[in-house]
Amino acid sequence: MRSTGIRRTVAALGVSALALTACGGNTDDSASGKTRITVNCMPPKSAKVDRGFFEEDVAAFEKQNPDIDVVAHDAFPCQDPKTFDAKLAGGQMEDVFYTYFTDARHVVDINQAADLTPYVKELKSYGTIQQQLRDIYTVDGKIYGVPRTGYSMGLIYSRALFDKAGLDPDRPPTTWAEVRTAARKIARLGGGTVGYADYSAQNQGGWHFTAELYSQGGDVVSPDGKKATVDTPEGRAVLQTLHDMRWTDDSMGSKQLLVINDAQQLMGSGRLGMYLAAPDNIPILVKEKGAAYEDIAIAPMPGGRATLVGGDGYMVSKKASPAQIRAGLKWLDHMFLTPGDGFLGDYARAKRHDAPVGLPEPRLFTGAADAEDQQVKKANANVPVGNYQPFLDGNASLDMKIEPPHAQQIYSVLDGVVSAVLTKEDADIDRLLKDASGKIDGILARG
Repeated sequence: MRSTGIRRTVAALGVSALALTACGGNTDDSASGKTRITVNCMPPKSAKVDRGFFEEDVAAFEKQNPDIDVVAHDAFPCQDPKTFDAKLAGGQMEDVFYTYFTDARHVVDINQAADLTPYVKELKSYGTIQQQLRDIYTVDGKIYGVPRTGYSMGLIYSRALFDKAGLDPDRPPTTWAEVRTAARKIARLGGGTVGYADYSAQNQGGWHFTAELYSQGGDVVSPDGKKATVDTPEGRAVLQTLHDMRWTDDSMGSKQLLVINDAQQLMGSGRLGMYLAAPDNIPILVKEKGAAYEDIAIAPMPGGRATLVGGDGYMVSKKASPAQIRAGLKWLDHMFLTPGDGFLGDYARAKRHDAPVGLPEPRLFTGAADAEDQQVKKANANVPVGNYQPFLDGNASLDMKIEPPHAQQIYSVLDGVVSAVLTKEDADIDRLLKDASGKIDGILARG
């Protein structure tokens, strides 16, 4: 699941629009002397700065590669899980298309991805990308995609409310017991203040349950992917903590069935102490919800065991010609995989347009490429990077665990478990976990 979509939310930037055409096609247009590729995940017109950056970068790419014609399709979110498979099956997917990390094996299994193994040697940046990210798009020894970004979950918190509640903003909670204690103190400030908020609807409750289970040292499915492993002491610990914070401590507020926007609204308005999220939530809180960068900090996932990581990348349609594959990889190199440059890495351009630079995103590159990227990023930082140091320090000792297979289906099941615990004081945790385990087993058995 994406954390927020990794988008910038800043002032307008005027750039002339590129021509758009309908989705799909997979025609390389070789008769015109150009290789034509369709690509997706272009920011929508409402995201004016991101849209401008994207169009600017595509135009620069086409100038450098006059034999390639890039046709971009806008979308937010970049992928809708409800229509993703239908677009693939119907031949409507772009030649170069956006995927979550959790999509990689599925797209390969249904035979909709081009094998990029013979071509990645032409992708100059490929060898500089973190190996664990490359491995996500490697199936049975063959390469089917290229990672673009990653995220890891942590604990976002309000320094102002910590200070007001007598807590040290420079020493955030590191265990769930400490989270519970801090949440109680913050909730006692009154005035509708909530100590800790959690999601429990739209599959987001299941997503957070998974992250919290990882943090306790548990897992959602067995290593072979065949059995549920939620009906465990670790699973009960997650739900018991949520139950006690909600009903014993009264530190989670009375309104439940929350989703990400609800938590962001609470945090932005200064009425929430803590919630789980990735660093890309921070600019949303500031630009859209009214918070200040100086007040928002992030700590590592409580528990000290593991954190949920996710991210995205691009795959290429099975129908793409060799020329389209080569053109697509060139485009990815230009847009996303050049240290300190491109759509996500041109930190100087981002700073000029008041986009946040210096957020603690997981590093994409290694070696000299990483050093170059970090140097440019540090030189253009415009956010209080000290607020994020606990997150960076703590992450170094955590296991990084990707989302489970069939994530959205499993999250739907776990949504009901979390929502029951947060809305019913007498919820039977053992029964909820047993029932959820059976349903997840069914999902895994169906493949």
